[in-house]
Amino acid sequence: MIGFIGLGIMGKPMVKNLLKAGNTVKVADVVPAAVEALVAEGAEASTQQEIGASCSVIFLSLPSGPIVQQVLFGENGVAEAAAPGTVICDCSSVTPVESKTCWEKLQQKGVGFVDCPMSGGETGAIAGTLAFMAGGREEDFQKVKPYLEQMGSSALWMGAAGSGSMTKLANQVIVNLTITAVSEALVLAVKGGVDPEKVYEAIRGGLAGSTVLDTKAPMMIARNFKPGGKISINHKDIKNVLATAHELDVPMPFTSQLFEVMQALKVGGHMNDDHSGIVQYFEQLADVVVKKPE
Repeated sequence: MIGFIGLGIMGKPMVKNLLKAGNTVKVADVVPAAVEALVAEGAEASTQQEIGASCSVIFLSLPSGPIVQQVLFGENGVAEAAAPGTVICDCSSVTPVESKTCWEKLQQKGVGFVDCPMSGGETGAIAGTLAFMAGGREEDFQKVKPYLEQMGSSALWMGAAGSGSMTKLANQVIVNLTITAVSEALVLAVKGGVDPEKVYEAIRGGLAGSTVLDTKAPMMIARNFKPGGKISINHKDIKNVLATAHELDVPMPFTSQLFEVMQALKVGGHMNDDHSGIVQYFEQLADVVVKKPE
């Protein structure tokens, strides 16, 4: 029996793929409508404590480290009910320190813990092409790997507890700085009088081409900021990057500037936009809008 807690933008399609693969999945979320939608797809409604007591593999997809801690160790938490031998796989984006804390607490109870954040956004979650990066004991990773492969196209064990979360931080630096570079470049092109869609088509097959470019540039040009990955979530991730970097004495000047860009977008009320909406910061600076000429 599989348990899944957290049925948001990522969790909901991940559960759907587990159901398509023929698994019995118990689900829980603070939003009743999210649970009801998946019950209609064949999932079983449950509570987090019931999931802890009855499921041998439990997945979490939650907004932040403190929420993960509350779900696992708070009142009526999963850890209180989980039997020895259970493996909890946290797909949330949190800090390596938070992941190590979970691993240490659960190890004392004989419960396995895998920190296993993912990359691919809502599109990848729907398509079942997510890339998972896992930390923890390799034997625990092997127990959850078959299910990860039902939800994604790759699942790699990175090393000891916290390694998956550290890998995700590196991923978020690359993704968000690339979106920022695409934003600056398209704003420059528009200010210079060139159709941004033509710019995108011209460069996508060259060295500037990337999955980020192919995913986010069309969204910018179409003014489609419906979130597949909210700025708020990425803002939190970049904050985690900088906190971790400071602990390790790693200077990150570009990432620090990106955090301030996101802070400005927060003040402007854009936290619920997709992170392709980063372009709006540069549009305001240059007084242009990235869109096809009328």
